[in-house]
Amino acid sequence: MSNLVSVSSVHHETAITTKRPEETGEGLSSGWGWLPYDGRMTTVLLNTSAGDITLELDEEKAPKTVANFVDYVKAGHYSGTIFHRVIPGFMVQGGGLTADMQQKPAPNKVENEAKNGLRNDKYTVAMARTSDPHSASAQFFINTSNNDFLNYPGQDGWGYTVFGRVVNGSEVVDAIEGVSTGSQSGHQDVPKDTITIESAQLV
Repeated sequence: MSNLVSVSSVHHETAITTKRPEETGEGLSSGWGWLPYDGRMTTVLLNTSAGDITLELDEEKAPKTVANFVDYVKAGHYSGTIFHRVIPGFMVQGGGLTADMQQKPAPNKVENEAKNGLRNDKYTVAMARTSDPHSASAQFFINTSNNDFLNYPGQDGWGYTVFGRVVNGSEVVDAIEGVSTGSQSGHQDVPKDTITIESAQLV
């Protein structure tokens, strides 16, 4: 079973953020920990079939999660995986399934670090998991709205760990969010036209 993000309390409201990160030069509100993007943090480039997305990772506030994600990047895990779950007004999720909806092995789990002050706001990236708070492995999601209910302590006393943000390619995230979806191989909200992560690399 793939890692899931709960949607039981999601409300499809208009996001507060109106400008893209690359337009403001700051990415997201610096009021809860982000500094203006200056290229000094670890960055990962996702080459997708919909376009490129650049992620900036916060090693200081989510050290274990970033290390785990980078290990999967270096191992080539994300190449050939897809964005398999897209819910408008909520998030886009990927990094775990192949185009034929087979789950890619991801044995390394990471401790939940959601109590780090980073929030599940629009264009942040967080780890997907099951109901076990420490079950996150390789699957991640990009928030496409300000999802306060996912923040620590969340609905289960833990929340979902934010470990990075989109600093380039938010228009690609928007395009992915807008695709048509349906059911496939027992999964819901699957894009009808496959969106593949062709590669992920440190830059």
